[in-house]
Amino acid sequence: MRLCQSIVAGVLALAGPIGAASAADLSRPAPYPTKAPPPYVAPFYNWTGFYIGVNGGYAWGTSNWSTLPSSFDVNGGLVGGTIGYNWQFGQFVYGLEGDGDWTDIRGSSGFARCSSFNCETKNDFLSTVRGRVGFAADRVMPYVTGGLAIGDIRTSGPAFAGVDQTNAGWTVGGGVEFALPANWTAKVEYLYVDLGNVTNSPGFGNVNFTTNVVRGGINYRF
Repeated sequence: MRLCQSIVAGVLALAGPIGAASAADLSRPAPYPTKAPPPYVAPFYNWTGFYIGVNGGYAWGTSNWSTLPSSFDVNGGLVGGTIGYNWQFGQFVYGLEGDGDWTDIRGSSGFARCSSFNCETKNDFLSTVRGRVGFAADRVMPYVTGGLAIGDIRTSGPAFAGVDQTNAGWTVGGGVEFALPANWTAKVEYLYVDLGNVTNSPGFGNVNFTTNVVRGGINYRF
């Protein structure tokens, strides 16, 4: 009898800790699987805002004197400043931009009517006020542009004083702008510029001036 009691007591003593451990395991909820954090996605670049910058490049074109047999080439460099503002709606960017450049675009002709001297056409400054429409592919924006062009047409030649007149004409072109780190952007653009005609000194007719401009620029956005 005592042997049976001892066996029962031993079994109960062993069962107690096992039951307590099982109960503890049952009361503890199974851990939920954890999800990895979503990958970081950089926000799309927003082109809206005011900017200023500098630009420079090269121009080539033609000038025609109505009293000469044909037109002649003009070419030279230019450098200046830019100011503008962009409004972005979706992926479309609408802007207004103005610039003023010092230029040294000139050319001359040695036709017989110009005697032993050259008949020269020169442009000393060029400014434009243009609208822009661009398509924003995040940090790259191709665009088209066009508007008003203002510049001077200077003429000189043998035995006459020539003229120096500021003319208003038109310009059209396009380019692509790139967003750089911080608030900087860079652009490359092409413009076709027509400054129209000026009336030369008596006997030398009218003179026109057209040019192609390729230039780069750096802007800072506020």
